[in-house]
Amino acid sequence: MNNVFDILKERGFIAQVTDEELLRQKLNEEQITFYIGYDGTADSLHAGSLVTIMTMMWLQRAGHRPIGLIGSGTTMVGDPSGKTEMRQMLSKEVIDANAQALHAQLNRYLHFDEGKAIPENNANWLLDLNYIAFLRDIGRHFSVNRMLAAEAYKQRLERGLSFIEFNYQLLQAYDYLQLYKRYGCILQMGGDDQWGNILAGVDLVRRVEGVTVQAMTYPLLTMASGAKMGKTAAGAVWLDANKFSPYDYYQYWINCDDRDVEKLLKIFTFLPMEEIKRLASLEGAELREAKRLLAYESTVITHGEAEAKAAEEAAKAAFGDGEELEGVPTTSISATRLTIGVGVLEIFSEIGLAKSRGDARRLLQQGGIYVNHQRIDDVEAILTMQNVAPTGILLRAGKKRYHRLVVEE
Repeated sequence: MNNVFDILKERGFIAQVTDEELLRQKLNEEQITFYIGYDGTADSLHAGSLVTIMTMMWLQRAGHRPIGLIGSGTTMVGDPSGKTEMRQMLSKEVIDANAQALHAQLNRYLHFDEGKAIPENNANWLLDLNYIAFLRDIGRHFSVNRMLAAEAYKQRLERGLSFIEFNYQLLQAYDYLQLYKRYGCILQMGGDDQWGNILAGVDLVRRVEGVTVQAMTYPLLTMASGAKMGKTAAGAVWLDANKFSPYDYYQYWINCDDRDVEKLLKIFTFLPMEEIKRLASLEGAELREAKRLLAYESTVITHGEAEAKAAEEAAKAAFGDGEELEGVPTTSISATRLTIGVGVLEIFSEIGLAKSRGDARRLLQQGGIYVNHQRIDDVEAILTMQNVAPTGILLRAGKKRYHRLVVEE
């Protein structure tokens, strides 16, 4: 199986395509330019964004040229897709800073600095648009009736859809037209909830340029537990190491649900399908091998080999080779209690890592109390929601006695 389209399809990246056979042929016979757009609403992407990034990396490896588009212009409007309320408006300064951070982050995967991909920002053509000219030249190609029938708008009509949000589809379609004109881009990709917006761009390019371009979406990932991909009790699994450490990132993957292992290996690693099928066939304790590989390979892709090895070694040192978190005693703690804050000495005494608060104090003074691998020296230290990692809060007394706190709502 050499065609990258078939590889993506087998691994579960593809939900809908405008013309499957034509796109497969083009990907096999010529180099194409394609793009995916990202909002500038935050200064980091999260693990849920990795589906799009991995898609671009697969196509880039097959010789195709990605455009990593940051939507600073459209972020000033706000995409209503999948939202029950209007997005909070950000200042231009915040959006511009976010765009710089996101392009730097995408560079780690796509290598803009080596000329292997194109960094773009739709602010370059949207912010100086002449509104009357835009309505005359672009707006006339859009049917209000067809737009209102789109799922993204239908969901919002009952709660209220602002006029500024109603323009979003026109602006995203205009992005596709601009990228076609500037770079010969003939494929836009995105999440399945973007299908209507992407098709609007396909239609606009056809109407204005008389050219057929393509659209492809990937399925919106859901975990077996019902949790949203890239989310934990503590918040988002950020791709920025300063917002979410490589160690916590590694732990996020290694502690995935057994039922999700095969799906995650297919999408978030470059391991061959033969190896993935072998790993997916493992059961019980042996399935840890698959989870370890998933965690290691995923961490390499985002944080590099050195950080992945360091995270793997830290996990072994913490839990013993092959044990991971499954062998660590666990106690539930309420989110309400952590929001207020609970003393470290109190919790060590409560869960039995110390015989009493006095014993916990002596242990701390001897350098024997750790929270998430960080030694605690302050007798007044408290645990809060800020201490919650994807796997909970890991407590350690001395060198080898561990206990884990998991948050319950």
